[in-house]
Amino acid sequence: MEPHCLGKPTDPGRTGMDGRLFPEAVLWIARTSSPWRDLPSTFGKWNTVFKRYREWVKADVFARIFAAVSDEPDLECAMVDGTIVKVHRHGQGAKGGPESQAIGQSRGGWTTKIVALTDALGNLVRFSLLPGQRHDTIGVAPLIEGVTFGALIADKVFDANWIIQAMDERGAAVVISQHPKRREPREIDRDLYTWRHLVENFFGKLKEFKRIAMRADKTDQSFAALIYLCAAVINSR
Repeated sequence: MEPHCLGKPTDPGRTGMDGRLFPEAVLWIARTSSPWRDLPSTFGKWNTVFKRYREWVKADVFARIFAAVSDEPDLECAMVDGTIVKVHRHGQGAKGGPESQAIGQSRGGWTTKIVALTDALGNLVRFSLLPGQRHDTIGVAPLIEGVTFGALIADKVFDANWIIQAMDERGAAVVISQHPKRREPREIDRDLYTWRHLVENFFGKLKEFKRIAMRADKTDQSFAALIYLCAAVINSR
């Protein structure tokens, strides 16, 4: 992780006082979903920690940390799924309106949808953020672009003709639960399909971090940064 962090002695300007304490401060916020002002003084002044957090967010440090601590994905098969998270009122009001920050109004109120691609072990590979009312399949294309895997496992929400056609063109097995209204349902590997619970397990672990389970970040960039950091912890367990 260290080479990807800001505030190293080799960096110009101010050097961070404690390279380990700062990520732990951000994880404390993620675990408790407390306001930044409530950050324990053990971690330093809350506004200083928050400013440093925003610097790391803008520099995509958390995405690089996630990549650094994640092993090479096992892409014998890949799994895709989506989950909805409610948006706290503190997470609303960003410039450009909610849609520009992957926030939308669905039956559950103001929500954000996380669509994730995991490997065969259920470890996160990629994710995308969508406004809550958008369909899960909209987030799939950027997730599978440039990724080679042997099979794609998903529930019937992802039973879309373009996804099946894309898998056929790649030579990847389609292990997607068929929609009841499909005229010519395809046979799928039911034994392989049972492994879909691993992507659901990932979401369960991710939502143990309360600030992920209920979004309190106004910008999609900040929310994505927290997901990367929490996923780095999950992948490295």
